Amino acid sequence: MRTLRYAFIKSLPVMFGYLFLGIAFGIVLTDEGFSPLWAALMSVFVYAGSMQFVMVPLMASGASIATMLLMTLFVNIRHIFYGLSFTESFSQMRTKLYMIFGLTDETYSVLTGCKTEDPEEKMRSSWFFITLFDQLYWITGSMLGAVLGSFIPFDLSGIDFSMTALFAVILTEQILSGKKNAYVSALIGILVSIGCLLIFGKEVFLIPTLIITVLFVASVNAFPGRKEAQNG
Repeated sequence: MRTLRYAFIKSLPVMFGYLFLGIAFGIVLTDEGFSPLWAALMSVFVYAGSMQFVMVPLMASGASIATMLLMTLFVNIRHIFYGLSFTESFSQMRTKLYMIFGLTDETYSVLTGCKTEDPEEKMRSSWFFITLFDQLYWITGSMLGAVLGSFIPFDLSGIDFSMTALFAVILTEQILSGKKNAYVSALIGILVSIGCLLIFGKEVFLIPTLIITVLFVASVNAFPGRKEAQNG
């Protein structure tokens, strides 16, 4: 029960973002003529956030499976870099396949914050529930949006800013935790993002930013472990 309570509290910032965006996805999907059942199936088996929005016009236009697979690879390739920092952790979990599947941008941010709070072995038991709660929020939102979209017209102007706001909330929460690693990771992310934006431009800066940030953060987090190993 304590693990479930901890996981629920940690997933709350994602809940508000996912319910809102899920509703938007459901509305967009039904607006193209798809039934609420499609919203449920896509949120359970695809669960790809922004890619689900991209899939709607592709499906409506009759795009091939190969086209959608290739598009999914390009849109979500950033998740490969997220997973690098959790490779060893997930390999020790019975639910590792689901953890890999459910590692979205927001879930990654929450799990990274959990890593700074307590020894990983103690926190790992709650990671599955955090990941599961996040997907359930998305499924609930998309189903609700699909049902509402079947009856009520909506104006979706500005909907794309909600995920930016969600990331800002998660980042603020990590910084306010007072952990040294949180400050360092946030500073690295900000500086690398600005640098890559200036060097590569806004169209292609995301992938270089992710690669460089992961390498820097992994290097910084490795030093405390090495020091403890030497002291031991």
